[in-house]
Amino acid sequence: MAPLRPLDPERFGPREAKHLLLRAGFGGSPAQLRQLVNWGLAASVERLLDMDGAHGTPPPRADEFASDIITALDEAGRMQLREARRNQNEDALDRFRMRRQQMQRQDRQQIKLMQQWWLTRMIETTRPLEEKMTLFWHGHFATSYRTTENSYHMFLQNQLFRTHALGRFSTLLAGIVHDPAMLRYLNNHQNRKQDPNENLARELMELFSLGDGHYSERDIQEGARALTGYSFEGDSFAFNAQAHDSGHKKILGRGGPFDGDDFVRVILEQPACAEFICRKLYRFFVSGVSEDGFVTAQMARTLRSSQYALQPVLRELFLSEHFYSDAAVAQRIKSPVELVVGAIRSLETPVRDLGVLADAIEVMGQDLFYPPNVAGWPGERAWINTSTLYARQNILTFLLAGIGPFAKPRHARMRFDTQAYANRLQHNVVDDAMLDHLLSLDPDPAQRQAIGEARSLQDKLLLITAMPAYQLC
Repeated sequence: MAPLRPLDPERFGPREAKHLLLRAGFGGSPAQLRQLVNWGLAASVERLLDMDGAHGTPPPRADEFASDIITALDEAGRMQLREARRNQNEDALDRFRMRRQQMQRQDRQQIKLMQQWWLTRMIETTRPLEEKMTLFWHGHFATSYRTTENSYHMFLQNQLFRTHALGRFSTLLAGIVHDPAMLRYLNNHQNRKQDPNENLARELMELFSLGDGHYSERDIQEGARALTGYSFEGDSFAFNAQAHDSGHKKILGRGGPFDGDDFVRVILEQPACAEFICRKLYRFFVSGVSEDGFVTAQMARTLRSSQYALQPVLRELFLSEHFYSDAAVAQRIKSPVELVVGAIRSLETPVRDLGVLADAIEVMGQDLFYPPNVAGWPGERAWINTSTLYARQNILTFLLAGIGPFAKPRHARMRFDTQAYANRLQHNVVDDAMLDHLLSLDPDPAQRQAIGEARSLQDKLLLITAMPAYQLC
């Protein structure tokens, strides 16, 4: 049997449309799911993969956020600072500290606004797969504002991920070694031929492209030499030729006077690279806890034959019988972002308060722009514990009713018209329609009975969204 045998188009119904939109996006409204069923399998997949169509949400503008909050001292300022330190002029040094603290306060405010901005894009986008892949790359090339301390650099990286969300992985990998946020995060701006820093070289192979076991410590050392002089000035990549080691290197069996771009090229030549990326894609889109080696091998063959273009790989996956099988449906736990954004998109609740949503997502363990380390969020079972489970239920109560620990009195005044929502389901038996639309797994008889006995539509929705099955996608 072919690992990715195409699904019979006649079998693409509401269940399959819901699964496709949950995985290739963040779920959808009843009308959006009906639209996918009407389009059929092939047209629905092409619409999701289309990053250039006129229907798309406009790309972010370069001036979306202030780029001049974090600014370095000019030469005159550096001279004044050196003189103040030499003379132990505490008043002058205090003015420099206050300047730095003011910049940091403003920048921390901007990163909070950036979190809300990205949530808005995920909620409102007409290209959900673009934002879903941007989220995927944020977890893959994990970079934290806590270390970079420059919100505009995080914005530029976010836009790098979005620009190449479904482009070529080869282009994105090359871009990441020129990215100011990543260069700062892994200290490559301090990587000089006199004192090579191995951080970026190590993670580039271990976590970003090859995986453990496909390189040696010597490859890391030689890769670090290739990356010497790769730094940034202001908001742009800068190559410091004086800091670069131009000597001969031997990396992954290849030899030459390599620089960082050559290092990336050598990595991409390794068969392990396509296999590693396809395993990551499989866990993100199919099953978070297991892999099908035959399927990931076929995905890797497609990725290599397409010169690392991602669209052919995802097209083949989303059209396959395997993607809609019991091995894939309801096999992933929704991340906090998927839970919140998906609830708004599928239930069509009021957004109520973006700041509250961002804070709740942080409490649930997925603080945007703050991944816990360079490996990103572990995901799946790590999303659920006694603390985060209550937070998950509370944020859904907040969205549905405007009440709970996250709420303020004004939030409850933003009414969610549950009857209008039920009408949009276009189903005579409201309970079954809600269950079909919101859950990938049927509840047990006791849960179904409790939903049926609930007094109001809002209470029914509160019970449904509190069920363990609602945590799955």
